Amino acid sequence: MIYRIFSVFCLLEAAFAQSGPAPIYHVTVTERTVKAINYQYRALPTLIDFRGTVLLPKGKGLASVESKQGRCEIDVHFENLTEPSQYGREYLTYVLWALTPDGRPINLGEVVANGGDKAHMRVTTESQAFAMIVTAEPYSAVRQPGDVVVLENFVRPDTIGKIEQVNARYELLPRGQYSWQIPDQLSSAAAQGPKVSMRRYEALLELYQAQNAVGIAANAGAAQYAANTFGKAQQLLAEAQQLSDHKGDNGRIVETARESAQAAEDARLIAVRRQQEDQVAHAQSQVATARLAQARAEQDAQQFRADAQAARAQADAERAARQQAEADAAAARAAAAQQPLYPPPPPPVNRVVITPQATLADRQTPARTELRMRLFEQMNGPLETRDTPRGLVAVVPNSMFMTGDLRSSAQGQLARIAAIVLANPGLRVEVDGHSDSESNTPLSWRRAEAVRDALIRSGLPANTVISRGLGNSRPLTSNATAAGREMNTRVEIVISGDPIGNLPFWDKTYPLKISGGQ
Repeated sequence: MIYRIFSVFCLLEAAFAQSGPAPIYHVTVTERTVKAINYQYRALPTLIDFRGTVLLPKGKGLASVESKQGRCEIDVHFENLTEPSQYGREYLTYVLWALTPDGRPINLGEVVANGGDKAHMRVTTESQAFAMIVTAEPYSAVRQPGDVVVLENFVRPDTIGKIEQVNARYELLPRGQYSWQIPDQLSSAAAQGPKVSMRRYEALLELYQAQNAVGIAANAGAAQYAANTFGKAQQLLAEAQQLSDHKGDNGRIVETARESAQAAEDARLIAVRRQQEDQVAHAQSQVATARLAQARAEQDAQQFRADAQAARAQADAERAARQQAEADAAAARAAAAQQPLYPPPPPPVNRVVITPQATLADRQTPARTELRMRLFEQMNGPLETRDTPRGLVAVVPNSMFMTGDLRSSAQGQLARIAAIVLANPGLRVEVDGHSDSESNTPLSWRRAEAVRDALIRSGLPANTVISRGLGNSRPLTSNATAAGREMNTRVEIVISGDPIGNLPFWDKTYPLKISGGQ
């Protein structure tokens, strides 16, 4: 049996019971570059080394990358992965990232070390050119890597084939942006942490990551700006905690805690985006008000200058008239013939008319991003929903089917999804069936057709809904456990179209810096 000292997590568990402030997540961006490799399609796998950075100099790893049609399969081993809490008590785990040449990060999964500080994982990615790094994170569901980079990929001398290298410039969340106040009396409790089995360690690790994620989302205002998604995260966290308290199945605890962390991260991103939009709108309103006040002040100043100029002109005219009258009187006394004299009329007064400057209209929030976030919130009620570059993906789990047919209880959820799509014209619907083995590919077709028929019966036009059976070609996780097979056996409803664009609400564009190939 493999055991690990669990002192840091006991410390966190006690801290959650205190009344002190929860973790605070501040987003400040830094930049870093790493070599990305173009894994062109080839028959043999390519070996790539991992080397530790100055934060983990003894860390190392070896990855086998095999490029296949439409995906790359990665089999990686790591060694000397010490506890991530050495970089701060807020860091609970490691995450493996793929970084595309344009700087877009892809979370490939959590790296969990065993009792010997070693880890092994098999993952896939749809990218063909990417770099790989490992970072320490507060929870595994993060969307952007932190700057606690402990391992980076490194090209071996015996790497097979021609390798094209580019600098992948990516953004990092800087170290020290998670704050946590731990009472001093908990230090002695941390030194006497109990030992637990590896499976129990993994379950507790995921549970504390979920608590971290929910706390961070709460401080980001998720309860106000993303109530549905944040509520689901809290519900899943409570279920995971209850399973842990009653000594439930560790695999179920891991699955529920990860779902909670993912929902909390989605809620945090929605809250951050909407708060930024509110701040931008408020700033624009203040700028418009200031410019209007400035325009009025300039108009008043110009009017004052015009009035002063008119007064001076009138005074000059009166003085000239007086002088002329005096001269005329003197000339009349001296002259025999008296000539009538008329003072010249005063010069015309020039008036300046000021037209107020047009105020700067408030820039509107991008309609597509707002609609995408609103649909995500609405769809997350009936079915678990993810925002991906393919579109909004609602998952119909295995539990809603009886062999190839939908259970009657699932009709209501699908009807709500159909109503959401009908309320927003221009959206497309793709229904993809997935299974845990190649032999169940026909079953994935039947289930996809069953979901498509239910959506059409709920009012969607038949020509806007397509279905496919993909079998086991796109698993979400390993099929080695019953929980993994349950997760992989699913039907995904992919909502896309021009009204919501093709960029997830949590994503954005990144700069690209390319250097010469080697």
